[in-house]
Formats: sequence, structure tokens, C-alpha cells
Amino acid sequence: MPGLLRGIARTAVVAGTATAVSGRVQRRQAEKFADRDANIYANREESYEQQMGYQQAAPAAPTASGKTDTLAQLKQLGELKSQGVLTDAEFEAQKAKILAG
Repeated sequence: MPGLLRGIARTAVVAGTATAVSGRVQRRQAEKFADRDANIYANREESYEQQMGYQQAAPAAPTASGKTDTLAQLKQLGELKSQGVLTDAEFEAQKAKILAG
């Protein structure tokens, strides 16, 4: 009987140690993957913001008809203002450039 109890006790210790180690490994992996995912999302957001900034800063390509081009530029300018991208002063300055050109 003492041999049986010793075997059971040894198995319990091994199982408890294995469970503790396994839990620690899982926590480390979860933290590592969470950090990695946060970096990926941050990089995606930064790239998206840069891309949107470049698109807004790029001048509109000239088209064949000047009147529809001017109208399209004014519509785009109005959308940027309504989205809060442009301030009133910036809107007026860009509108004056479009109407003068």
C-alpha cells in the first residue's frame, strides 16, 4: 500500500507541475501574440492614415472639360470640409485657387 500511495503522490506532483508550466507557456504566448497583433494593427492604421493624407494632398488631374473639372473639384472640396478635414480658412483658400485657375 505505501508503494501505491507513493506512486499516486508522484503522479499528482508531475501532473501539477505540468499544468503550472503549461499555463505559464500559454500566458507568455498570449502576451507575445497580443503584442504582435497590436503592432500589426498600429502599422496598418499608420499606413492607412499616410495613404489618405497623400490622396488628399495630391492635386486633381486635369480633365478635358474645364467646367465639369472645376465643379468636381468644388464638390470634392466641399466633402472634405464637411468631413472636418479642412478648416473654413483652408476651404476658402482652395476654393479661390480653383475658381481663379
